[in-house]
Amino acid sequence: MGETFWKDHSVLLNKDEENELEIFGYKTQGCRKALCIAGYILSCGALLLLFHWKPEWDVWANCTRCSLEEADVVLLRTTDEFQRYTRKKVTWIDLSTLALSVGSSSDGPLVADKDSVINRAIMKPQLKMRCIQVQKIRYVWDFSVKEFKKVGSLEDSNTCQNIHHKFGGGLTREERKIRQLVCGPNAIKVEIRPIWKLLLKEILNPSYAFQAFSLMLWLSQGYIEYSVAIIILSTISVGFTVYHLRQQSTKLHNFVEEHNKVRVTVCTKSEGCKELESFYLVPGDLFLLDGKKLALPCDAVLIEGSCIVNEGMLTGESIPVTKTPLPLTESLLPWKMHSMEDYRSHVLFCGTEVIQTKPTGRGPVRAVVLHSGFNTAKGDLVRSILYPKPVKFKLHRDAFKFIIALSIIGMFGLIYTLFVFVSHKKPVADVVAMSLLLLTLPVPTILTSALTTNTLHIQRRLKKKKIFCIKPQRINICGQINLVCFDKTGTLTENGLDLWGVVPSEGSWFQKIHKFPSSTPLPWGPMCGAMASCHSLVVLDKKIQGDPLDLKMFEGTHWEMEDSSTTLDGAGAVGTCVVRPGLKASSAPIEGIAILHQFPFSSGLQRMSVISQKIGEEHYDLYMKGAPEIVASFCRQDTVPSNFLKELKTYTSQGFRVIALAHKVLNLGKDVDMSNLESMCVSILAPRMEAESGLAFLGLLVMENCLKQETKPVLRELAAARIRSVMVTGDNLQTAITVARNGGMIHTASKVILVEANEPEGSTPASIAWRVAEDCKANTAAPHELCANTEEEITLEVETCNYHFAMTGKSYQVIRKHFSSLLPKILVNATVFARMSPVQKSSLIEEFQKLNYYVGMCGDAANDCRALKTAHAGILLSEQEASMASPFISQILTIQCVPELIREGRAALVASFAVVKYLTLCNLIQFVGTSLLFWQLQIFGNHQYLIQDMVIILPVCLTLSLSEAYPKLAPYRPPSQLISPPFLLSVILNVCFTVIMQTCGFLLVKQQSWYVTLASQR
Repeated sequence: MGETFWKDHSVLLNKDEENELEIFGYKTQGCRKALCIAGYILSCGALLLLFHWKPEWDVWANCTRCSLEEADVVLLRTTDEFQRYTRKKVTWIDLSTLALSVGSSSDGPLVADKDSVINRAIMKPQLKMRCIQVQKIRYVWDFSVKEFKKVGSLEDSNTCQNIHHKFGGGLTREERKIRQLVCGPNAIKVEIRPIWKLLLKEILNPSYAFQAFSLMLWLSQGYIEYSVAIIILSTISVGFTVYHLRQQSTKLHNFVEEHNKVRVTVCTKSEGCKELESFYLVPGDLFLLDGKKLALPCDAVLIEGSCIVNEGMLTGESIPVTKTPLPLTESLLPWKMHSMEDYRSHVLFCGTEVIQTKPTGRGPVRAVVLHSGFNTAKGDLVRSILYPKPVKFKLHRDAFKFIIALSIIGMFGLIYTLFVFVSHKKPVADVVAMSLLLLTLPVPTILTSALTTNTLHIQRRLKKKKIFCIKPQRINICGQINLVCFDKTGTLTENGLDLWGVVPSEGSWFQKIHKFPSSTPLPWGPMCGAMASCHSLVVLDKKIQGDPLDLKMFEGTHWEMEDSSTTLDGAGAVGTCVVRPGLKASSAPIEGIAILHQFPFSSGLQRMSVISQKIGEEHYDLYMKGAPEIVASFCRQDTVPSNFLKELKTYTSQGFRVIALAHKVLNLGKDVDMSNLESMCVSILAPRMEAESGLAFLGLLVMENCLKQETKPVLRELAAARIRSVMVTGDNLQTAITVARNGGMIHTASKVILVEANEPEGSTPASIAWRVAEDCKANTAAPHELCANTEEEITLEVETCNYHFAMTGKSYQVIRKHFSSLLPKILVNATVFARMSPVQKSSLIEEFQKLNYYVGMCGDAANDCRALKTAHAGILLSEQEASMASPFISQILTIQCVPELIREGRAALVASFAVVKYLTLCNLIQFVGTSLLFWQLQIFGNHQYLIQDMVIILPVCLTLSLSEAYPKLAPYRPPSQLISPPFLLSVILNVCFTVIMQTCGFLLVKQQSWYVTLASQR
């Protein structure tokens, strides 16, 4: 019985997700609430303030435990090490107000989608549902599983066919009303917080509450001048903080508001298509994309036609991205699993801009709303800004312990004062006032204001260096960074690639390389056809735009691209991209090539392909482009040269970026309707793997990607400062190793050990093979292998600290899953991680953080956004200051910003420590002096306190952070712990010296002949 109660009392919310929470059920008790109200009144609001700081105490005092099904209040606790609590009230949604045609007594579902959580959450016959709102997301109580479930999204369990059939014709008017009421409006509402709210939240901070208490005490004792000075300083400090928060709130409001008022054409089953404000969109709605530029107001899955979007607003990478329709297949797998990591190519994300649509002959481009409001990609980004994850930093924890220790000293002072003043039979009012005065002296009242001023100075300096910060609390952490992960392309190397050469393959042999630039154009053939058509380039504003690699490849053919909507042979292929030979191109026996359908590039799949048709011919061609190892695996082995790996290594070892190309003739028949070809490609040729099998290998495309001029000096500077540099890239492993060597990440005398891990197959357990990269012949034949069951017996026979591990994302994933205890040992000396997906990059940073590294991440693209948020200090290289994908945004598009940020972080950290130490010592000196004077019932005069505080303390605290950062990064970091022997010894020895000197002076003065005892002491 007890076990059942505890199981019903608590459950996990968002299980196994990034924002996982533990939820507990409570019921409000009237008598408890009455006692708490009495406590608020008797304590003059102190108890209420305590409950504001500790919401769990509020719930425990006012409520009793109960099952979640009976609860009217829930207590939420994060499952991370911080275990932060939040209190939420359970509310009700009443559907009876909608006057539904389906009776309340009916057993049928109110929503056509039987799998929807809405059907399982409705309480019949009342037509009500229980819900809670957590971090802008609504959850409803699911009676079938007795848990709170998220609403505002289509269920992930839907198959491709379900999405097409259930939602392809739109929702009914009645179902839209239900979904609107349950899911809420499709809007990312971020209010510009009123100044009074921001002010109230800031002054209710424990440090400001203590400061207010101290000021009231000082004012009551007539210490007006310094109190007024502190009030002015605190007002300025709070004012700056409130101004910064208000500015951020305004910027965030403006960032989201434009997408809350978009007009879209929505199709319903009963009313046809009509134009609505996006505010009224619900998950499952069908809407049309009519070709106009549109800022997407929701996440949607494309079901008809294709389009080109700009995702720069969310990712900082303003490269046009092609989106293709979700295939209509009979697969029983959920649609995301069916599409694997490529599912994002079918999804239009909220906040991105549709810049071009490509309808099929069957009608306009159509999409189904997938997520609305804060459930969208943009909503998730906004929520991460509104509710940031706390960062583990020892300074924050130590500061709290340090304040507690100073408060304990104050308590001893209070007891001492009580003893002295009571023994002299002083009035109670004097005893209380003097006791409280000595209690407040050891704790620095202006500490928060001084530290806020420090951060503002550093933030201003960073802005001058074109480094913008949206999370100022991360600046101090930057001073502790001892490992930096770098993306490769666009970060360490130039963003633009140069076409170095083409190595064609024919008859399973590589032919002579065609180098660029060349006086002779690339001859016509399948290789030239692949280079001219296998890309995602588009013509926008009469200019070819797209991925830099695609652009350089296409320019190498000297072909030209026509704008979309070209008609072929009167067949009316709408939205087809056509490429034709240019004046400088080699002569070709064809008029041009029509690119009919794209399978866009996916960083997870590491390939892209297109279906095209030569103008005037009947057959269709499929061209593939991608990572050489991946493309080769899709080709017939008789077409792949026997020396493929050797040739590939020849170029990658020189630091070139190598792309492979392949081709296949598709036989779709003669009577193919050109206008329906795109939809045919999606349905008949699905799954994608089927279309992309049995290809003929065409050859290699060799791209030159030079290091940026600043890369080598910066990496050298970081190495001299004992800050580890790690490369995390989606590129080829050998290319990454070469760039790491050229950049100085790997010393020329150091060995590189390739780590190759394999998943278990059948009875064969997971295994790891090790081989030295520089001596492949000697090690490939008999690599050192490790099986899962002998993990603990591994020993690496290499010189300590004279080797670097390098691995692919696949190997990293296997080691993390099957060799978890070995992973930390590998990470300590791992330098190169290649072929890493965005999720793997983020996971790697988390693993480094577990090893107590303070991790910085520097990247420039969409692939890096997740990792940038996970790192202690993520730096996005982007010219868009408004980009919110990272805590820091650098408009200096080189890694020069990394040492700059670390330098300023160190300066901020040193200044923070100096402020804490200086204020502590000054306050303790005052505490000792006042204690000695209390012994003879005396106190410092107001002007004496004023000189100490206004002349000695304030100017130093406010100007410490004005010192510029030291221009050179030292090979040691500033201290990060307040509770450490150097810091504590410094403070304790200074205090001891002060006590001795002040006591000796006090006693020496009393022995002088001219000293006269006050009448009050006789």
